[in-house]
Amino acid sequence: MRDAYVDAVCKELELRREYLKGEPIETIYFGGGTPSLLTPKQISRILSSINTIIYNVRAKEITIECNPDDLCPVSEESAHTSCSELLSLGINRISIGIQTFHNDLLSILQRRHNSEQAIKAVRDAQAAGFDNISIDLMFGLPGQSLDDLKSDVDRALSLGIQHLSIYSLQYEEGTQLTQMLKKKVITESDENLSRRMYEYILDATSQAGFKHYEISNFALPGYESKHNSSYWKSIPYLGIGAGAHSFNIHSRQFNCESLPSYIDGVQKSQIPFEIEQLTETDKYNEHVFTALRTSNGLSLQDIEQTFGKARKDYCLRMAQKHISLGTLILKDNILTLSRQGLFISNDIMSDLMYID
Repeated sequence: MRDAYVDAVCKELELRREYLKGEPIETIYFGGGTPSLLTPKQISRILSSINTIIYNVRAKEITIECNPDDLCPVSEESAHTSCSELLSLGINRISIGIQTFHNDLLSILQRRHNSEQAIKAVRDAQAAGFDNISIDLMFGLPGQSLDDLKSDVDRALSLGIQHLSIYSLQYEEGTQLTQMLKKKVITESDENLSRRMYEYILDATSQAGFKHYEISNFALPGYESKHNSSYWKSIPYLGIGAGAHSFNIHSRQFNCESLPSYIDGVQKSQIPFEIEQLTETDKYNEHVFTALRTSNGLSLQDIEQTFGKARKDYCLRMAQKHISLGTLILKDNILTLSRQGLFISNDIMSDLMYID
């Protein structure tokens, strides 16, 4: 269904060309699914449509998410694309979903690649000329030891990458991992072990010169993801494709996830989507949540300018408990999570949010 899907993506671009009201496109991101399954010709067609349909394109950063096995398949016949081809299309940042370098853990996660392919994917990207490479890792995996995590992080940092995203495993309803957990085939990682893992991540990345600029993201200076940073700064964005989300300050729009339904709807010029109108309270709560995730923190001055003095006073009042506990730091009218606060960040964000 790849060609039909690309047709639909290009048509949706045409149908929604006014969504951002002529604002310049600063970043483009292929991801959220498995875009490395597309051929270079299909990716090129989407990029061409963006430049043709949305005229004000000034993309400084074009990222694509890739699975290692798509970049380094077992046989040439199964190859979908190559790093050199991606670079030739104008893509200047690559994000490789490695998750772990341990084959036994990759098997539990039901990943198609192995450790050797993961390392080769990074090396091939470097050899092709990519100088902005991010990899994804996970921790808190079932059966993962602290030594496993340490070797994963150390291996990642030894590869000469510029960016590391590392996430704690979340069990989502309906997934095979969750079914395995319910059947006790696997056991959830101990909370104390996960904390020690995250402690090691913080220390190892810092020693390697990486800036911890968002709860789950680490980058060498100057290599912070421009695209993801725009989410945390509440910059409007247009999401195209099945399951894609869009944001224009006032509302969020969610395309349906079903591929056949999406393609059928777009072909009829009826994009299947839901929309959520954001109240001032919604906007305030999202601002608190996203800003506190970053090393820049939550500016009380910004809160007052955007939402009014009463909301700023509320925020500061709710923050006092955490300031006194040392989990929040108030400096220059900006609230940031302390290292201790990182481990209870959801609780802190929840306390600062406003309930109508």
